[in-house]
Amino acid sequence: MSEQQYATSANLQARIALHERFSTNPQSWPSWMFDQLDLPPTSQILEIGGGTGALWRENVARMPTGWQITLSDLSAGMLAQAKAALSDDPRFRFEQIDAQSIPFAAEAFDAVIANHMLYHVPDRPRALREIRRMLKPNGRLYAATNGNDHLRELKMLVQTFTPDTEIDFFFTPFKLENGLGQLAPYFANVTMRRFDCDLLVTETAPLVDYILSTERIAPERRDELTAFITDALGQHNGALHIHKASGLFIANRQP
Repeated sequence: MSEQQYATSANLQARIALHERFSTNPQSWPSWMFDQLDLPPTSQILEIGGGTGALWRENVARMPTGWQITLSDLSAGMLAQAKAALSDDPRFRFEQIDAQSIPFAAEAFDAVIANHMLYHVPDRPRALREIRRMLKPNGRLYAATNGNDHLRELKMLVQTFTPDTEIDFFFTPFKLENGLGQLAPYFANVTMRRFDCDLLVTETAPLVDYILSTERIAPERRDELTAFITDALGQHNGALHIHKASGLFIANRQP
């Protein structure tokens, strides 16, 4: 993961904003993700790569009073924003953590949540061993990721605008198609659930912001990119349909 890419939340927020405004599913990703958590009313939960705490900020009123959440991220900037939003709630604590070396005692948590972050981890097997070590014997991992077809029309737009850009510039080494095989050596009963949602984008600026947030196109080309996206919207009657492929792996700790 590029530390510069996630030093602040600006790039992440540009991506979140596109999904929040133009998703075809009225249920948001954080709401759907929260619905998948099947945990006792008294639980110790660790989120790694929790970013600005979006999962919890949207669902804080739905959380059982007996949950205790350790929200962690490698980025101090991200963590500061999460803390600013949630620190008044005694159910939360905040830690700057590298998922490859988690500084807690073994079997400390009922659940570990890794929400769209495992594909950033350089040594994923090491991180998965650490996650397994963290979980209680009946604990669960919730690991969200994307699939091969995620944002495929957006990828094609970028490649058309900059033909020298690799089509797999959103390459995901941990994805829906290969995640089960990566989790199986460390976890049991691995299942996958898909989130049914696409994007229908009707405005130029949010899509330009999203593309520039990937740092694949120089910000100095914003005006040129804006004209290109405006033209693309015109060619599609003012609405670009962009497929999404997101989902969640749920896995039990191996005995």
